[in-house]
Amino acid sequence: MLAGIIIRPLKRIPDERGFFTEIFRRDWKDIFEDENIVQANLSITYPNIVRAWHKHERGQVDYFVVIKGALKVCAYDDATGELDEIVSTGENLQVVKIPGHYWHGFKVVSNETAQHVYFVNRLYDYAKPDELRRPWNDSSIVPNSINGKTDDPRVGKPWDWFLPPHK
Repeated sequence: MLAGIIIRPLKRIPDERGFFTEIFRRDWKDIFEDENIVQANLSITYPNIVRAWHKHERGQVDYFVVIKGALKVCAYDDATGELDEIVSTGENLQVVKIPGHYWHGFKVVSNETAQHVYFVNRLYDYAKPDELRRPWNDSSIVPNSINGKTDDPRVGKPWDWFLPPHK
């Protein structure tokens, strides 16, 4: 994984009424370290939609928790050409930490609307957002490794969110 990207599985506690899951605890130092989480957001995205690419240059860190559906979350490092691809679902709850200095985004890979909550360590500044953007289909994003592997057939080609996954 790119430095700073962390995945923390979350525990479902089921009972006859449904289930309960903690999705954020201040004492989870393994993922939140000493971050001061200041905002939580809910994103609802339709099937097959891509929301990419963007990054934050003033220190914002995103913590994604998919609560319904499935997302393919990607982070890309311009400096190294490394791309990390993480599938996160509402059935297998986890927190995915994405340091904002990486280009990142996601695609809904489920047949249903995806919902995810994400926490950030910086308040959104309406007047001067901490966000640089690239088109979702930017052909200059060419990974030289995917999840640390160089034998993936998608390596060395412009990133295509719609290619089938490599097995």
